[in-house]
Amino acid sequence: MKSLMWAVLSLAVSLSAQVSPTPSLTIYNQNFALVREHIPLDLSAGINRVQFTDVTAHVEPESVVLRDSTGQRSLQVLEQNYRNDPVTQEALLSLYEGRTIDFQIDNNKTVRGKIVRSGYIPPLTRYGQFQPATYQQPLIEVEGQLRFGLPGTPLFPSLTGDTILKPTLNWLLRTDKPGHTDAELSYVTGGMSWQADYNLIAPEKGDVLDLVGWVTIDNHTGHAFQNARVKLLAGDVNKIQPNDYNQFQYVAAKALARDEAAAPPVTERSFDEYHMYTVAQPTTLHDQEVKQVEFVRATGVTAKRIYVYDGANIDWNQYRYWAPENIRNNRDFGTQCNKKVWVMQQFVNSEKNRLGIPLPKGKLRFYRRDVDGNLEFTGESLIDHTPKDETVRVYTGNAFDLTGERKRTNYVIDLNRQYVDESFEIRLRNHKAEPATFMVVERLYRGLNWHITQETQQHKKTDAQQMEYQVTVAPDSEQVLTYTVHYTW
Repeated sequence: MKSLMWAVLSLAVSLSAQVSPTPSLTIYNQNFALVREHIPLDLSAGINRVQFTDVTAHVEPESVVLRDSTGQRSLQVLEQNYRNDPVTQEALLSLYEGRTIDFQIDNNKTVRGKIVRSGYIPPLTRYGQFQPATYQQPLIEVEGQLRFGLPGTPLFPSLTGDTILKPTLNWLLRTDKPGHTDAELSYVTGGMSWQADYNLIAPEKGDVLDLVGWVTIDNHTGHAFQNARVKLLAGDVNKIQPNDYNQFQYVAAKALARDEAAAPPVTERSFDEYHMYTVAQPTTLHDQEVKQVEFVRATGVTAKRIYVYDGANIDWNQYRYWAPENIRNNRDFGTQCNKKVWVMQQFVNSEKNRLGIPLPKGKLRFYRRDVDGNLEFTGESLIDHTPKDETVRVYTGNAFDLTGERKRTNYVIDLNRQYVDESFEIRLRNHKAEPATFMVVERLYRGLNWHITQETQQHKKTDAQQMEYQVTVAPDSEQVLTYTVHYTW
């Protein structure tokens, strides 16, 4: 049976597949992409050996799909081998392990040495994650003595038959009809991602913003794509991650497009439960290149600046496993004071506010124009995917001229009658030349059953254990807010 198989293989045609000039890419924003390209093949009836060398260094081999796009013939992949160990000095040393070669010491002198250990550990690609080659110190025997490190530049007699110059897929294909075919190849690869970046520019006074958005594509696949058709898929696409094959991770990407003056460089449409964004013109993505395309521009976006004072300096993660009675009986819990006032920027993603389009997750950078006309950077933050008509609120830094001070003025606990009374004084200071409105956030952390028995301003309950006060403070002045809360259990 083996003799018959080798006889068949000896009649097979060995081919080298050539990639078509217009590949297509669908890119996600968590380091992977779907590659689609057409490969012209000239096949013989029966079994053919085909080598394809235009593949990325981060391909997931198990994701490869090869089919006849014309549907005129059957095309079966009997065997597939993927190699990603292109020839290097270290790789050749490993192939010549146990053999003696020449090492050049200078222009006129060489020395013979036996490669006892090359120290080369080849790279590994698994589930789209590329683990680069690693190296140990080589061990060379020269004139009967062992030495660590190379005695000179190795001079290899020739390339061995087991070397490749680029990452390569080798197929054993069977087809029922001979002749030319246009095969369609698709595969998932790591090493490519995209994200959205937004620049928001405010005038010298006021908070009416101009917004410019970029699509940023990052190619680290080890492969260049010439004149590629690019799509960007947005939405929470489920993909199993290699670090824990049994644990689901979610990846997503969104983009948007709008250009009132000309045809948009990026267009958007719904696709299944996601959004698909298409770059209008074919583009070349070089390896190790970051490419940007403007995909949204809007003017006159009304924003609102919010000053938030959260005076309880508590690391809530530290106490998330505490029992309610431990928090209730700890007299000092929540008494540490935070004096910083957060600066938040807020705007509504609506058509009325000159937006109203799906905003993909990305980084927002805020700028303000100075009196000399120059732009100055004032902060940045991240947003998650934001559908139209939703509100974007982001933290951009701490206010310099606004401060707060929070202290507890009374604490009474009665374990027999099962209640706690706690009083606070909050001082808000404004050193600006104009009024400032503080959003004071207070967490009612000692229990779910509470009510305010005394307060100098009316609170707004925002959830079961949180309330807010809106306090406007005049220029160069201070406002004092006090309240008492009564807990029962």
